Amino acid sequence: MKNKQVFIVGLDDFNLTKLQRLPEAQNVDFHAALHLSEIRSVEQFDMEKLINLCFERIDAHGQIDGIASYYDFPGTALVPIIAEKYNLPGASLESVFKCENKYWSRLEQSKVIQEHIPAFKAFDPFNENAYDELAMIPPFWTKPIKSFRSFLAYKINGSQVFESAMEEVRKHIDFMSEPFNYLMERYNMPEEFAGMKETCIAESSITGHQVTVEGYVHNERVVVYGIVDSVREEDRSSFSRYEYPSILPQEIQFRMADVTRRAISQIGLDNSAFNVEYFYNPMADEVYLLEINPRISQAHTDIFEKVHGLSHHSIMLNLALGNKPKTLEYHGEFNKASNFMLRTFQNGVVRKVPTQDEIKILKRFIPGLEIKLHVTENTRLSDMQGQDSYSYELANIFIGGRDQREMVEKYNQCVDGLTFKIDYEEEDMIS
Repeated sequence: MKNKQVFIVGLDDFNLTKLQRLPEAQNVDFHAALHLSEIRSVEQFDMEKLINLCFERIDAHGQIDGIASYYDFPGTALVPIIAEKYNLPGASLESVFKCENKYWSRLEQSKVIQEHIPAFKAFDPFNENAYDELAMIPPFWTKPIKSFRSFLAYKINGSQVFESAMEEVRKHIDFMSEPFNYLMERYNMPEEFAGMKETCIAESSITGHQVTVEGYVHNERVVVYGIVDSVREEDRSSFSRYEYPSILPQEIQFRMADVTRRAISQIGLDNSAFNVEYFYNPMADEVYLLEINPRISQAHTDIFEKVHGLSHHSIMLNLALGNKPKTLEYHGEFNKASNFMLRTFQNGVVRKVPTQDEIKILKRFIPGLEIKLHVTENTRLSDMQGQDSYSYELANIFIGGRDQREMVEKYNQCVDGLTFKIDYEEEDMIS
């Protein structure tokens, strides 16, 4: 029987290896609709060019049975466009935009889970009176209506911080807003959203234990299959690691699953994976939804593999082929797993990165260790795309263990064995 042909938007070696390990992959060939290098670290997103490039590659190959992406924009937006053209399983483009446009998404969420979302308001970052017109009591957060990985997201403690943040936003917001709005207009999304001059959203601050709910929808049935803890750096907003499974009580996890089902059903997402970020505030004993992403989180793939024995690429692949995903069993090598994010909080130029020999030695002593480097020699940290507004991510370090304590010990051992040298410059981040 001929293999199924599945195209990936943003294919990269790390995730391709995970895909090829899946049992289902025995009968599947994977191809790049776009390579990761074509959607990350680029000067601009030429959406018409990217769309046509996808179509050309698929047509030249002559067969396509599924399309998927584990990366945010433009990956998530291109998947439904390709699926519709080739009559493939997948979510509608409108439902994806209802997830990705943060303002539109909040409006939909407010119809069914009003008590689980913060106060919010769209605004124009080029409006000199925006701060006064928002009339929001600090602290609150501002972010572009479309961004990823906290790109241009700022915690606002007063008018001075707001004005400093908007200076940065004005310089860089068109990088993602222009191609995103281009797609909304080209594919006839409602004018009230496609034609908005308000390209940012302000939201009241929500705090607590942060997690990500991973799930999928198949034939309108919403399923939650895993919850990952998002642990932040001490006294900072940047993440230090993702840890799985979550330590939250089952009752809180069930409540999050219920809120998720209501929100996803309202948005109309179907035949798609998703991940939903939440805060659980123990003082208020309440859960608050932060945002919805219409894809699996590729940052969690290795830790799912360590615990379950296979990554949740399995969920994505089955949905792309129109199949009901199989339940993830606990057949992994470890009880718990973490994706540690090695960061620095000051700009500079990288002069040395860990060698492959250093990494091989560490892997010999730490079973299951995986390391993804995000920098090379002579990388200027401020030139990296997709970073949050307060730090620079040097590497992902994936570790499994019996418990949290063992994983942290392994991580510290790993960091001691990795050599980064950076020529730091003066602090330039907004605080």
